[in-house]
Amino acid sequence: MSINADHITGFVVGVGSAAAAFYVYKKNQGRVDEWLRQQGINVPAAASKDPGAMSMEELVLEKERLEDIIAEREMAAGAETATEGG
Repeated sequence: MSINADHITGFVVGVGSAAAAFYVYKKNQGRVDEWLRQQGINVPAAASKDPGAMSMEELVLEKERLEDIIAEREMAAGAETATEGG
């Protein structure tokens, strides 16, 4: 089975459609994400925020959240090392 013009046309149309859909999604990301949340789909809000556009309070809260995650992982790594060496 060889690749013919129909295959290439289909591929180009598919890539173009995907690019157009991604562009439209990014342009309306806030509205689309909110609609998905209303449907019960968990869309993380932090991933959609630009740190440069966040307020000082939001930045401090995000910093504290990241520090908590780091501390939990360090404790878990320390606990694994203690049980292995024991």
